[in-house]
Amino acid sequence: MIENTHHVKQNEYHKLKLSERLGYGFGDFAQNLVFGTVGGFLALYLTTVNAIGTAIAGFIFLFVRIVNVIWDPMVGTFVDKRSSRAGKYRPWLLRAGIPMVILAALLFAPIPALQGSVTFIFITYLLLDLVYSVVNIPYGSLNASLTRDPDSVDQITTTRMMLANVANLLVYTMFPMFVQLVAPKDRELKDTGLFGLKLNMGTYTDPSAGNSWFGVYAVYMVVGAIALFLCYKLTKERVVANAEQSSHVKVNDFFVEFKNNKPLVILGIFFMLAFTFMFFMNTVNGFFTEYTVDHSDWMGAVGLIASIPGIAFTVFWPKLKKTFGKKGFFHFFLGMFVVGEILTWVWSLDGMHDQLWLAYVSTFIKQWGLTSATGFMWALVPEVVSYGELKSGKRNAAIINAIMGLFFKVGFTIGGAVPLWFLAAYGFDGDAKQQTAAALSGINMTAIWIPAALAVVSMIVMQLYPLSDKDVDDINKQLDAKRAEMKAAE
Repeated sequence: MIENTHHVKQNEYHKLKLSERLGYGFGDFAQNLVFGTVGGFLALYLTTVNAIGTAIAGFIFLFVRIVNVIWDPMVGTFVDKRSSRAGKYRPWLLRAGIPMVILAALLFAPIPALQGSVTFIFITYLLLDLVYSVVNIPYGSLNASLTRDPDSVDQITTTRMMLANVANLLVYTMFPMFVQLVAPKDRELKDTGLFGLKLNMGTYTDPSAGNSWFGVYAVYMVVGAIALFLCYKLTKERVVANAEQSSHVKVNDFFVEFKNNKPLVILGIFFMLAFTFMFFMNTVNGFFTEYTVDHSDWMGAVGLIASIPGIAFTVFWPKLKKTFGKKGFFHFFLGMFVVGEILTWVWSLDGMHDQLWLAYVSTFIKQWGLTSATGFMWALVPEVVSYGELKSGKRNAAIINAIMGLFFKVGFTIGGAVPLWFLAAYGFDGDAKQQTAAALSGINMTAIWIPAALAVVSMIVMQLYPLSDKDVDDINKQLDAKRAEMKAAE
């Protein structure tokens, strides 16, 4: 028994090397580069360059997410029941990753015959989202299969979030700047806000910028595909269900986990709220800088400031968690996000639009809070998987990640669709260079006040999360004993 227990610990409690942590993080880098650009800029692209109505775009996003309610549990069950020589989860990074990259690029393809085609956008976006689930669910499950060592779990979370935020830098900072640099209309020398740097940039919200959007995005897609391949090559699965456990996986395990796994439900609600206010802000961010403060030329500089906490400060997360405690960590950074949103409101006031220092400070504080709270929450998923295994006897990592994916996509849907309906209701006109006072109020409501309110609700939900670090240690010890018994019986 002692020998078998030692074997379990040596294998499943593997201390991850830097190359393994980086390898896993490349998966987040790739998905943020590919799907993050879609989430952050597709709405702006569709309603300006591609001339699709704001409300229609919102309904497309909503319908596709409704389909996910049926699709994601099927994907989770399918993945959990199968394995191959290359692993249970890793192969899907390539099998579905390449189609995901191609479909994402098609959304920005400047095909004249399909300009403004709701049918084409709807079908392509639906297929992209379905394929994305087949990448994202196995990728999330891979996180719980690399190791059960608590320190390594925290370290891999910081590494993956660092790389995810490098991708966010390329998406939210560099992407709009790159597109403006090659956009053909109204080109002029503009102050980027980067220490006096001026660049010759055009208007990227005009239909003439279609080729510019696609050209920049095509480069991103190639880089994303390479990153997915690196994730596949540099990772190794160690903590996976055995053949007997896999054979007993059923679709209704999805509902069993909902019923029996309280930490999963609480964390899932937190995920939903977090991604709702994140995408509320991200969806309207381009509208805010373009129309409210009239400084789209600053997007690169402000985005660079926003990226610093998520890249440079992630290494402090494990220490801060020990200092504040698990719940205190989230309360501290969500509170920071709310403060940043209030400062963003000050920036939106008349007479404050040209205050670059205020743009920097509000964005830095807001993004430090946002990236920390929404980044470190992924470290809680492996412990939820282990809790579910202890309760049910099944390590349904993919099913649990499908559930988390559903919560994420509900948040993504609300945050992606509802702001567009708000803007439509407030009278936003994608063809107008100047928006009405009502439309500007709608932008502020969706970019500032709703995200801040949801962040406060998220703090309350996190207070209900039941698993402490001691609870997680106890769960691991009980699982060790069970696995040792299984080894001894073989």
